[in-house]
Amino acid sequence: GYGDPTEVQLRAIPPLLKRSDVVGQAQTGSGKTAAFGIPMVERVEQGSGALQALVLVPTRELAMQVGDELRRIAATRDISVVPVYGGQPIQRQLDAFARGVEIVVGTPGRVMDHIERRTMRLDHVRVVVLDEADRMLDIGFAQDMQWILKRTPRSRQTALFSATIP
Repeated sequence: GYGDPTEVQLRAIPPLLKRSDVVGQAQTGSGKTAAFGIPMVERVEQGSGALQALVLVPTRELAMQVGDELRRIAATRDISVVPVYGGQPIQRQLDAFARGVEIVVGTPGRVMDHIERRTMRLDHVRVVVLDEADRMLDIGFAQDMQWILKRTPRSRQTALFSATIP
């Protein structure tokens, strides 16, 4: 479903495929999710059931939107993408984790909740994306993001994307 790559995709995909850390800034609607999602899906070992990629987002609406887009990108592969956020019955998320999940898109609070419940393990995470990271900082998630990142392997790849970061 993709035609010509956008500028953010042209600039971000090659270094992400080389496993470099990336900071990307592009306007809303410019294809940022595909810019990090395509390399992410390529990097994930399909069908493993182990969480290998984590996308942190500031809101449940963005978690749903990014989750839907990553599912489209991963549609031809055996990769489970699960959005986790508050305001949704947690049992659906618990059931998904019990079946096995390779990619999680979540808000910091709900991700922390799952880590504390021991329903989400971060020891196999290869890629972390902070999507709209500046918005997460603006609304007070700095300590939460640090808490989560400390629980991921130091060898992980990290990408930060935003529409508004200077």
